Amino acid sequence: MDSREIQALLAFFHLFDIDCMLRPPHVSKTQLYRYLEDGATGLMIPHVSTREMAEDLVQSVKFPPLGNRGLDGAGLDSDFIFAGGPDFAEKANRETFLVVQIETLEAVRNVDEIAAVDGIDGLFVGPGDLGLRLRQDDPPQMTLEEARKQVAEAAARHGKQWGQPAGTKEMLQTLYDEGARLLSHGSDFGGMMKILDESCGNFDSVCGPRSGD
Repeated sequence: MDSREIQALLAFFHLFDIDCMLRPPHVSKTQLYRYLEDGATGLMIPHVSTREMAEDLVQSVKFPPLGNRGLDGAGLDSDFIFAGGPDFAEKANRETFLVVQIETLEAVRNVDEIAAVDGIDGLFVGPGDLGLRLRQDDPPQMTLEEARKQVAEAAARHGKQWGQPAGTKEMLQTLYDEGARLLSHGSDFGGMMKILDESCGNFDSVCGPRSGD
């Protein structure tokens, strides 16, 4: 999806007062805060494994005194009113959010330091990437559940939100009971696959045999 398509989608989110969390394809400073200028409410950044990277991200997307974001003031986020008023920067820091993904063993080891960074609003466990890396250790240093517990404890200590994807309703409830509030259940890909499966059913003569049949 190119930048113009993203801008168009963000405009619709803004029009209907829907918060949008965007997962950027890169971490260039000016592009990161451009997404906020174009109307994104928050950013989710993958593979944040150190305090230093977390601090760099805060510098990119938060205004002083938290960070060093540049001031445009004529974007969608300020309704195209230059500078958005005298308290625009303060409101922007308060009303936008930055979520970092914990997806490596290094990130789990550093999760308390990452969570302590002022300007980091949430921690999101990536069970796919993190699980892949945990399985490479021989012998394993921790389970995915143990890693998740460390993230939850760090988030609680520093007053941050945390979460991860939940593939089932049961997992969704388990995570909620553990204090997770950044929860993802379902996806457009999963929805499309379910519709295709329900539509085809036993009509293989129409849809053709499915992979693995």
